[in-house]
Amino acid sequence: MPRYVDGFVVPVPKNNLDAYRRMARKAGNIWKEYGALEYVECVADDVKPGKTTSFPQAVKLKADETVVFSWIVYKSRSHRDSVNAKVMKDPRLAPMMDPKAMPFDGKRMFWGGFKTMLEL
Repeated sequence: MPRYVDGFVVPVPKNNLDAYRRMARKAGNIWKEYGALEYVECVADDVKPGKTTSFPQAVKLKADETVVFSWIVYKSRSHRDSVNAKVMKDPRLAPMMDPKAMPFDGKRMFWGGFKTMLEL
C-alpha cells in the first residue's frame, strides 16, 4: 500500500544541534501521538556542494551550519492532512513555531509532500 511522506531540509547551526534534537524529539512525539507512522531526523554526514545544486546550496548553507534532512510517514495524503490538522492545533507545538525560539533559520528551510512511488 503506497504511503505519503512529508520531507524537510533544514540548515542548522552546528552549535544548535543539541537544541534542534530536543525540539525535534518533542515535535516527533507529538506527530506520532496523532498518528504519524514514522518520524526521522538525519544530520548530514557525506553532503558536498554540487556543480549545479545540492543540499548545501539549496539552503544557502553557512560555514558554521550543517544540513538536517527529515521525513514523516503517513498512511496517505488524507491521513497526513488529518494528523497535521491536529498537530497544528496542539498547544505544545506553539513555542517551537516562534521564529525567535527556533534553533535554525526557518526562512531557509524547505519541505514538500510526496506520494510514494516504490517501496521495497
